[in-house]
Amino acid sequence: MHWRIKGTVQKVLGYVPGGDVLHFHLQRRFGGLQNFRRELESKVEDWTIMAHHLRDAGLAFRGLRGFEIGSGWYPTFPIACYLAGVERLITYDLTRHMRADLTLACVEALEGSLQTIADAAGTDLEGVRTRYLQLRNRMLAGEDVQSASDGVIVYRAPADATRTDLPDDSVDVVFSNSVLEHVPGEVILAMYRESQRILAPGGVMFHSVNCGDHYAYVDSNVHQLHYLRYSDAEWQRWNNDFLYQNRLRAHYFVDQAREMGFEIVLDTSTTRPERLAQLKAMPVHPQFAHYAPEQLCITSVDFIARKA
Repeated sequence: MHWRIKGTVQKVLGYVPGGDVLHFHLQRRFGGLQNFRRELESKVEDWTIMAHHLRDAGLAFRGLRGFEIGSGWYPTFPIACYLAGVERLITYDLTRHMRADLTLACVEALEGSLQTIADAAGTDLEGVRTRYLQLRNRMLAGEDVQSASDGVIVYRAPADATRTDLPDDSVDVVFSNSVLEHVPGEVILAMYRESQRILAPGGVMFHSVNCGDHYAYVDSNVHQLHYLRYSDAEWQRWNNDFLYQNRLRAHYFVDQAREMGFEIVLDTSTTRPERLAQLKAMPVHPQFAHYAPEQLCITSVDFIARKA
């Protein structure tokens, strides 16, 4: 599909009544939800990467208190954290997207990933399996994910991650996966401030940010730096409520956390030769001229920022 067609369709759906429902069905038929199994496997892989990074930073899943920003259609990360033995996992979404049918499908499909989850979390497989069977059986009996997990997983939507009702110093980790690239810069800063408040001393933020042009996933004729050709005014023609992209570069997310007083203990941003070559071969709008090419061409970053 041509990226402009996708952007235009999504922009129109953002204005019409019932557009969110129609957008979901289009995602199911033609988009990322078309191959549920493949998308879930990708999410499990992303969770294992986060799990290894958190363990390297000194966090253990047993007894962990977590807060997720951006729940999505089904809560893969919270469920995996529950299976790994967390004490509580609260997940916020600005819009209520989570669906019971997809959540149950996620739980059922995760049976094949129990060993992967146990290994990544550094916990025993038997405990993971016991929690899994309880969760699956109770959800098959009609309970929602919060009830079936005995209140360990808490879903709140619509809910604002910049102004939570959580007590000070009450969580050990705040995390998101492929969320911050879809959030305006001023909202990201507000999220960081709220994270500072709710994180316990020594707690961390983990964010995995995919800051490349997401239209490249549907149009093979463009790559992940493509959107840097356009000014903000031009880009606004295709930016939309369903696929808002802030076009902020990888270093922004890390630098703003550092300026807010967090200690950066992980930063995976890397200048890749193929991205640098793509950048050199394309026109870049002058509004990005103040960035060094080595910064401008980075399209992903995982980082951990620790509260003092």
